[in-house]
Amino acid sequence: MARSSSGAIVAALTAAALAGVGFLAYQAEAAPDHPVAAHAGTASGSAKEQGKGGDQGKGGGAGAGQDAPKAADAVPEGSGTGLRVVYALGQKRVWLVGADGKATRTYEVAPSTVNPPPGTYTVTSRSPNVVGSDGIPVEHVVRFHRDVNGIVFGFSAAVDGSSPSPMSGKKTGAIREKPADGRAMWEFAVNNTKIVVVP
Repeated sequence: MARSSSGAIVAALTAAALAGVGFLAYQAEAAPDHPVAAHAGTASGSAKEQGKGGDQGKGGGAGAGQDAPKAADAVPEGSGTGLRVVYALGQKRVWLVGADGKATRTYEVAPSTVNPPPGTYTVTSRSPNVVGSDGIPVEHVVRFHRDVNGIVFGFSAAVDGSSPSPMSGKKTGAIREKPADGRAMWEFAVNNTKIVVVP
């Protein structure tokens, strides 16, 4: 009789321990400080609900957009599809978007005095080091548009880390990045990479 009771107690404790481990694993997976895991779970959940393999990309986008603390970092809607750089004028923010439609990096930029019109462009040229149109030495220059007035628009990082000065009175199309962001853009946006400018 004692052995039966002991066996039942051990079985009950084992079941409780397994249930506790399962619950903790679920909490860890759903925790907000693990955004990749949370997004992956949301995306796969959306795909299962829709029951269509072709909608998985849409499910992933919705999952990223529904994450309230990260909503400002979501890739803007209407910015195209596939591998691209998205530049939002109003947010002064850039997204490097992979072929799967998910942003691999997003960061704020400091635009100069003139903005490019919203639209779709491609990278036309790149320079590792030059002097910017505002006279500041810059690196990792990625150009994508020249307007009718001859103003060249492109991303770059000032060697000294400075931003363009809107008070200078010069009409320039420089879009300045922090050095680390400039390196990321340089590695991502090779010639002919799509650049999408949104309002």
